[in-house]
Amino acid sequence: MSGNTLRVLIRGVPMLLATLGALLLVTFTLSSLSPIDPALQLIGDHASASTYIQVRHELGLDASWSRQLGRYLVAVAHGDLGVSRSTGQPVRDDLERVFPATIELATLALALGGVGGIALALLSVRYPNALVDGFVRVISLAGNSIPVFWLGLIALLVFYARLHWVGGTGRLSDAFEYTIEMKSGFVLLDAWRSSVPGALADAVAHLILPVLILASYALGNVTRLTRSALKGEAGKEYVTLARAKGAGRTRVLLWHMAPNVSGFALTVLALTYANLLEGAVLIETVFARPGIGRYLTTALFDADMPAILGATLLIGACFVVINGLTDLAVKLADPRIE
Repeated sequence: MSGNTLRVLIRGVPMLLATLGALLLVTFTLSSLSPIDPALQLIGDHASASTYIQVRHELGLDASWSRQLGRYLVAVAHGDLGVSRSTGQPVRDDLERVFPATIELATLALALGGVGGIALALLSVRYPNALVDGFVRVISLAGNSIPVFWLGLIALLVFYARLHWVGGTGRLSDAFEYTIEMKSGFVLLDAWRSSVPGALADAVAHLILPVLILASYALGNVTRLTRSALKGEAGKEYVTLARAKGAGRTRVLLWHMAPNVSGFALTVLALTYANLLEGAVLIETVFARPGIGRYLTTALFDADMPAILGATLLIGACFVVINGLTDLAVKLADPRIE
């Protein structure tokens, strides 16, 4: 490990851990300020006062705030996020079951939207003020402006209900839903492992619409921000010097401008991925996909505080970790950044 890598890790890891600690503190504080009484929610409105007091004691709600916080931190450190009142299962088990579906959806959407967004940004800067530049601006504006839930409903109506080109809601058709064992939680991997004829094609058919719709948001976001960064580089002196020496537009763009915005592009991709993970709730609701977004929505409607707190904590932790790792990667890739 080089000295620069070690120095970046020494500076970055403590900050990452401190941010995660602050996230734990904020989520616990917000849950303690909730007007919902967990004891009353558990035993109902008609329980006796003695039963209410006993349940509050068993849940640790009669202890001081600091003691409750200490118990919560110890429980989280041991992987205990409580028991969901909606499913009756440990929240940790629920999250392990639903989170892979969200990761699969967001990762595929980022792969399409990220690669397409960077390619469109490069084309836009290569041909400024041309027809392709105007097309790219329209695409990026549409990706950031059209609500994904509306786009999902329209896509379901047209491509599934009318044209029958793709799969509908859910992750699999009824014929495969109960024949494939979801060991990993990733439907593509489990369908491929099952060796059931037609299972993988059915899983792909059900992924096409939600992935493309989420990718449209990623495409618009990555295209707009990367294009702006490249436009900012186009007017700098090193570009003018390279052009004066006879370098072509494409060479200057790919070998001079693009490397200088690579750190920024990496940050944009990471932030977009984090937004896809936490913003998949609308797509998962529209397409009835069992991801963390749909799980959190159900918990909110049922006032299931352990599930709400656990899901919020997981999403926030993903956001913090992705941003922290991206900062470390950018600093390692470009030693000039402090």
